[in-house]
Amino acid sequence: KMSIHYLSHTADIRMLISSKTLQDLFIEGIKGMNNILKESFCNPSNKIDVIETIHINASDYTTLLINFLSDVLSSSCIEKVVYCKIEIVEFKAYQMIVKLSGTRINVFDEEIKAVTYHEANVIKNKKGLWETCIIFDI
Repeated sequence: KMSIHYLSHTADIRMLISSKTLQDLFIEGIKGMNNILKESFCNPSNKIDVIETIHINASDYTTLLINFLSDVLSSSCIEKVVYCKIEIVEFKAYQMIVKLSGTRINVFDEEIKAVTYHEANVIKNKKGLWETCIIFDI
């Protein structure tokens, strides 16, 4: 006799980020994601092994942020690298060019499968800060 059982489990990490500027929100997103990938790994003395420039565009800032995090995550996984230095070369309405500098690692603390759109909504809150929730599938 055959049967199928679906088992529920929590396989995500929620991250709430906020900052004074929109650009800083994007940087905070990367810092938060990096800390999940490899806790307390980034510091100024890290050797730079990989430099990459990525171009991202989208229809709104929420999508731009998710696309940005997803592109950096994808590159991190392919290159086995944590991009600790993020330089925003260009940032205008719904498009950005970013220079990433990273350090190779042997193993991630946590494998992130995806950056989801679930609950992501880049807004300016009542205190005048930009904020959003990001949910990572792990």
